[in-house]
Amino acid sequence: MKSKYAKVLHRAGGRTLIEHVVGAARNLSSDICVVVGHGADQVKAAIPGVAFIDQTEQLGTGHAVLTARENFLGYSEDVLVMPGDVPLIGGETLEAFVQFHRKGAFRASVLTADLADPRGYGRIVRRNNNEVDSIGEHRDATPEILKLREINSGIYVFNAPALFESLTKIRNVNAQREYYLTDVIGILVEREQKVGAFKVGVADDVLGINTRMELAAVDRIMRRRKCESLMAEGVTIVDPDSAYIDADVTIGVDTIIYPSTQLYGQTVIGSEATVHSFSRISNSRIGARSVVLEGCIVVDSEIGEDVSIGPYAHLRMGTTVADSAKVGNFVEIKKSSLGVGTKSMHLAYLGDATIGKNVNIGAGVITCNYDGVKKHPTVIEDGAFVGTDSQLIAPVRIGKEAYVAAGSSITEDVPAESLAVARGRQVIKEGWVKNRKKK
Repeated sequence: MKSKYAKVLHRAGGRTLIEHVVGAARNLSSDICVVVGHGADQVKAAIPGVAFIDQTEQLGTGHAVLTARENFLGYSEDVLVMPGDVPLIGGETLEAFVQFHRKGAFRASVLTADLADPRGYGRIVRRNNNEVDSIGEHRDATPEILKLREINSGIYVFNAPALFESLTKIRNVNAQREYYLTDVIGILVEREQKVGAFKVGVADDVLGINTRMELAAVDRIMRRRKCESLMAEGVTIVDPDSAYIDADVTIGVDTIIYPSTQLYGQTVIGSEATVHSFSRISNSRIGARSVVLEGCIVVDSEIGEDVSIGPYAHLRMGTTVADSAKVGNFVEIKKSSLGVGTKSMHLAYLGDATIGKNVNIGAGVITCNYDGVKKHPTVIEDGAFVGTDSQLIAPVRIGKEAYVAAGSSITEDVPAESLAVARGRQVIKEGWVKNRKKK
């Protein structure tokens, strides 16, 4: 990957590769062990709720599994072994694989697939319809074996005692001087133990990742599948090829997603909503029938129902917009709440503000929340009117149904139902231009 980060921490479909793999494994069991080596601390931080095993030396796949032996002492059941870089694998596929293994009474089973271009993968040599004769690693395989298209996915089910006993017998006599997990299959076959081969119908499900090009290809597959799933559930996605939707995003029926939108993280969008092109929404909630117009950025925010946002609005972390409110073009909101029916339609900055219902925020209004050391709050109560190009110098409170005249700099609280004017009196000097020209 040419990266300082562990491969499994690279992201596809909105999650790290290891999160995808562990998520699939959770469909079968909550007893999950992850063997970590390079970047161990970062990997541990990425996936809570599993046991970790440190592989201090990276000596191959067989060595990695062998480091987990103590965790399985006395365990006589089956063990599913997976690499951390197969993010497209699904829980249903794994369940079918395990059922195949148990129904066939195999000592071990290998998940396989046919690839048009199998370069880089170990090849499956079968001895009959369902049994494996051997696995040829790509680097060590003969030309005849390299012609085979059925590949080893690196996903196995083993009888635990058979697995760990066989691992003590493997050697590193190969091009990489590594201990291959595939050698366990060879040992079991030599002992005339049955080893099954279960071929998946969709080869993409077992694609591993070794380069950033492969990462991008898998990401495209994930996002296409996500779009297809959403459309099957009643969401209109105008151009699935340009929509960028993470795996954990939820969207309600009859919502319309226009081209070139980006929906990240745990975003939830209600039914009959609309998200227009070039908007980016991350870890936010958008209520039913709300409209996000072109070019908006919404991050860690919550938007109610029947709300209009944008175009080109920026809602930053901690923002809450209540039902039927309107946020217009080039309005930035940070860590603030807007009440029901409140409007801020043009060119405003609202930071650390609590704004009631049915408030009108004029164009160019700024809550001056930072004094150079600390952030301070602004409170605007229900029904207030803040005129164009006003600055509210926090901490300050605008009372219920109070008015702030356009162009005012407010430094003191404004009582309810009052008018505050804080600007210089207009002065007109007739003939000023003519006198200036004479000078």
